[in-house]
Amino acid sequence: MTQSRSVALICLWAACGTYCLTWKPNNPLDTENNKHTCLLHTLNQSDSCERKVKVSSMNLWTASLDDVLAELAIDPIRANYVRRVKDCIFSHVYPTPFTSDVQLVSVSEDVLENLLDLDTSVVNTNDFLQFVSGSKLISGFVPLAHRYGGHQFGVWAGQLGDGRAHLISTYVNRYGERWELQLKGSGKTPYSRNGDGRAVLRSSVREFLCSEAMHYLGIPTSRAASLVVSNDAVWRDQFYNGNVKKERGAVILRVAKSWFRIGSLEVLTNSGEFYLLRKLVDFIIKEHFPSISTTDPDKVLVFFSKVVSQTAEMIARWKSVGFAHGVCNTDNFSLLSITIDYGPFGFMEDYDADYVPNTSDDEARYRIGGQAYVGMFNLNKLLVALNPLIDNRQKQLASKILADFPHLYFQRYIELYRAKLGLLGASDGDPTLIQSFLNLMDDTKADFTMSFRHLSEITLRQLQSLTIPQEYWALYDISQHMDFPTWVTAYIQRLKSNPDDLDSERRQRMAATNPRYILRNWMAESAVRKAEMDDFSEVRLLQNVLRKPFHTQKMAELAGYSQKSPEWAKDLRVSCSS
Repeated sequence: MTQSRSVALICLWAACGTYCLTWKPNNPLDTENNKHTCLLHTLNQSDSCERKVKVSSMNLWTASLDDVLAELAIDPIRANYVRRVKDCIFSHVYPTPFTSDVQLVSVSEDVLENLLDLDTSVVNTNDFLQFVSGSKLISGFVPLAHRYGGHQFGVWAGQLGDGRAHLISTYVNRYGERWELQLKGSGKTPYSRNGDGRAVLRSSVREFLCSEAMHYLGIPTSRAASLVVSNDAVWRDQFYNGNVKKERGAVILRVAKSWFRIGSLEVLTNSGEFYLLRKLVDFIIKEHFPSISTTDPDKVLVFFSKVVSQTAEMIARWKSVGFAHGVCNTDNFSLLSITIDYGPFGFMEDYDADYVPNTSDDEARYRIGGQAYVGMFNLNKLLVALNPLIDNRQKQLASKILADFPHLYFQRYIELYRAKLGLLGASDGDPTLIQSFLNLMDDTKADFTMSFRHLSEITLRQLQSLTIPQEYWALYDISQHMDFPTWVTAYIQRLKSNPDDLDSERRQRMAATNPRYILRNWMAESAVRKAEMDDFSEVRLLQNVLRKPFHTQKMAELAGYSQKSPEWAKDLRVSCSS
């Protein structure tokens, strides 16, 4: 057990007993002597364990001293200029602070308190604002930019890497969980290519809101701790039509268990750096797949199998809430199968299996109905990257594992949609029942999210009468289809296969599965437009609403968040430009 993990566990144990020990290094760089100051607080047995280990000063919050990332190769060149980097996993590079004052747009209290052990009062300090904007760093941790490559829109793009992101800390919290903190939009790195290393407020608001919204929808995802905006000018051609505009620079503090992605391995294999490939895969298995024995001769094969099954789970969950990532390149696919790198994403509104959120995706490669196919493509590229580490027998087994991906995905997809329809158990006719409901949505262009939500709220008596009140507007649209009565009959007959299931229980079950609120494009756009004028009220309102997507909320209803999108939003477009 590393010292940082020991400290976290000691603190947790002590806080739940009589004492809480919060450790602050006298000199974070003095790893040889490893001296510490002990701040001792006497507690009552009944005091909250969580409350006593949170800190309200950034001076008491420290990064891990013996961070495990030290096991991985670092670029020996310290100069920060764009170049082809070789024989390393990371480059040392510092964020570039904004030249103008920054404002705090919003924070995630859940991330600060429950992941990072910070009391929310810390957000009122200048130290916190400097930390989350990249102008002040935690002593003892040199920021890093990660080197990776990737297949973009099906084509190998070579070296990519963190072109505007800096890993600024790793933190082991009171639960013994290790989190990596990354700033996005924090300046140039050796991987910036032709970019300026910045992110604009427009895309940063969308990522901040969506990553938190996805978490509360139960989708595996990175988290967003904070969002700050500056008055620094950032120039963007949003729709690649020659119309360059000045926008405001922003920075998000993102948190994840790991930022390694398929492209992290691809770049090493394509460069012939097989020693580093082995080193990185061993590291990822040891740190993030503890169920895999490090001495197992088939550990790489088992690792691949887990990534395949977890990726199937992630994409099925995306589909269950109508989420389309927008840019499912291999450099955007996490090896831990969490949703990362939010760009031109979108939640499908009117049901359309060919829905494409990204106007830059001319070939509709990343349409919502094609995400599972793209997932298999990406996993095939992962297998190619792992090939130098496995023998012929293992390669044959890995090919069989990959071939099973469609089955794994479809199985999980059906399970999730059974739950969305409130079905208990399994029946051979369930896939047909599910697809028939989606076909009705498709034909009537009914709203995906609210069709399921209204089905969750309406009583079976109302449904069986075929007289749908217009308050259930999405379901009302579907009810105009000539095949709707046939579907209702089949649906009710399927529900009756569980005779002890009360209708009130069905509705309660479905309401806990089908959200009433998602981050629709018009909602995000409205928040962005206000934020650009320093009005952050709707960012914060949406953040609060999306923390409870399954519960009807007065403020959300007044804002129209569960109604049809307004007319002005029909022509909204989202691109890769950010």
